[in-house]
Amino acid sequence: MVEQVSRTLMRTTDVFVTALFSPLAVAAVGLADLYARIPLRIGLGLGAGAIALSSQDTSSGATELRDEAITQALVIGVLTGLPMVAFGLTLGEEAIGILGVLTEDENMADVASLGGSYLAIIFATSPARHVALIGARALQGTGDTRTPMYVNLVSNGLNIGLSLILGLGLFGAPRLEIIGVGLATAIGNVFTATVFLGLLATGYTSAGYVRPQRFVIVKQLLVVSAPKVAEGLFTTIVEFPFNALLLAFGTEVNAAYQIGRRIYQQVTSPLSRGFRTGASIVVGQALGDGDADRARFEGWATALLGLMTVGTSGLVLAVFADPIVRLFTDDPATIGPAIGFAAVYGLTAPFTVLFVLLAGALQGGSDTMTPLVARTTGLLGFYLGLSYVTAVVLGWGVVGFYVGIFGYYTWSFLVVAVGFRYGGWADRATAMMDERGSTGLES
Repeated sequence: MVEQVSRTLMRTTDVFVTALFSPLAVAAVGLADLYARIPLRIGLGLGAGAIALSSQDTSSGATELRDEAITQALVIGVLTGLPMVAFGLTLGEEAIGILGVLTEDENMADVASLGGSYLAIIFATSPARHVALIGARALQGTGDTRTPMYVNLVSNGLNIGLSLILGLGLFGAPRLEIIGVGLATAIGNVFTATVFLGLLATGYTSAGYVRPQRFVIVKQLLVVSAPKVAEGLFTTIVEFPFNALLLAFGTEVNAAYQIGRRIYQQVTSPLSRGFRTGASIVVGQALGDGDADRARFEGWATALLGLMTVGTSGLVLAVFADPIVRLFTDDPATIGPAIGFAAVYGLTAPFTVLFVLLAGALQGGSDTMTPLVARTTGLLGFYLGLSYVTAVVLGWGVVGFYVGIFGYYTWSFLVVAVGFRYGGWADRATAMMDERGSTGLES
């Protein structure tokens, strides 16, 4: 959770700094971030496979199999990052510009130019971003959540400092604005990846490298990771038409969405992401010990803890959305919608955290398909579909987006709750451990 506080604070700093330039700058970074989520989603997906196998094999004592899974995940991460480098360098501005096809806002050309430059810098470090995400989750699966915390605290602190210095031109540095914010993120990505690779190579951690030689491990990594990657990429894909729909109501409305969502993530995401990681670890390790009943208990208990903490903080955010939003912007056209987005995200927090934590518990049990179903149906049916119907067809305007967002998270929670309660994920995880030979060993 400490690690996630620093990560979300880093992203919040980026929004805060760009908001000092103009709402156009906020929209540019927000739209570029849609594409920047692609390496994030792939890294998190591969990390899901790494944390599932790592936690199960650590608890069962199959450390060599665990280390090979980590090694193979890192190699896949580097290879899948390379095409994104080329995309960012050649098609960045065009990629941002296409999102503005539904708007007649004359500022869209400037948004595309700013966002394209930012995107090219971010995508150049996609392989490093993948390595950083996979390395952190692989170590977390062994039960070591402190080392990733230390690494990311330093990295995110470096990122925050450089965003302020390079973006605003502090301490004699050139004022690079959005370019400076992008460079800060890129430097942070490379730093984090380098440190994780070094820690695994030097024996500082209990995990290390093993020469890949077992096809069953890479197969299982892909089986577990593929639905998680698909879930993340589908989420990102839906964000494109959703943001284009927001832009149809003006760049200020899109900027308001970016601000409201970022505030919500800063308040609630560190806790929910920390609990999600914890749920994956304890469920996976319980299954590694051969105790499916304990795994189920750990999942429900973590979800309840998240509801009491994250759910409460979200409701507090909904109450105080107005003064918090005004810390980020004083633009009259942006403030009202931003308050609404922050408030509705706060009201959805109880459902969101239950969805996130139960999805994390299922991930520890090697079930990434149920969260995929929950998210894809929720995104199509509510986040995008219901938002379009209420905002455009019924003419509710921005309020329609609030309705779609609330429906999306409520539905997603219901689907994973049913899957965790009635699904056969525990038996499936045990069968996969048998297949790769990690059962029957002593830790």
